[in-house]
Amino acid sequence: MPTLPLRGKTALVTGGARRIGHAIALALAHAGADVAITYRTSRSEAEQAAAEIRALGVRGLSLECDVRAEASVQRAIATTTVEFGRLDLLVNNAAIFETAPLENLSLAQWDAIFETNTRGPFLTAREALPHLRAAQGRIINIGSMGGLHPWPTHAHYSSSKAALHMLTKSMAKAFAPEVSVNCVAPGWIELDDRREDESKNAAHFAARTPMGRNGTAEDVAQAVLFFAAGPAFITGQILSVDGGLGLT
Repeated sequence: MPTLPLRGKTALVTGGARRIGHAIALALAHAGADVAITYRTSRSEAEQAAAEIRALGVRGLSLECDVRAEASVQRAIATTTVEFGRLDLLVNNAAIFETAPLENLSLAQWDAIFETNTRGPFLTAREALPHLRAAQGRIINIGSMGGLHPWPTHAHYSSSKAALHMLTKSMAKAFAPEVSVNCVAPGWIELDDRREDESKNAAHFAARTPMGRNGTAEDVAQAVLFFAAGPAFITGQILSVDGGLGLT
């Protein structure tokens, strides 16, 4: 693979201010892409991330965007394409996660998860599609191991990610041949800002993982980079990045 396989390309990463989205945005910038990131509440982190992107010698842009809202998504896509002149890559990363017993789930909790995790990628991809088709571009959705395996205390989250996995496959057929669409499905990922109750599970998952450790945000970012810079002929795929945890 060339040293800068994405030189001359432009990317939009939703939820790119923090955590996995931040790592993805930086990996794309390291590969030579100009990168716009969206945020909803993390303005200072987004501005810092955009500055880190620009420090790598490419263009970086932070945009306030609520992926649940059609008009907000339209503004973000329009601003990105005006600023960068094109759009080659969309990474649908913005998502929310919640633990709740299925029998106690409220309708509001159910709807909130789906609004962000499933409707958001649909809206963003739909608005970006004309630009991606013009650029022979790519869409990469960030799914989850929870969309492949049932998690009883995260039923609404797992269902939303399973829906995103199917949406990936539907997009791949609908948007071909101009646009390839794939999905990265992380397992347990080590994050510095996990809640204490979440962090207690880290050792448990690492012990169950055949590769002997939990994943990192950089592991996920490198999988995204594979789909971003690899063969465009690959489409409709769900790539687990879980160290083999899903096999146990």
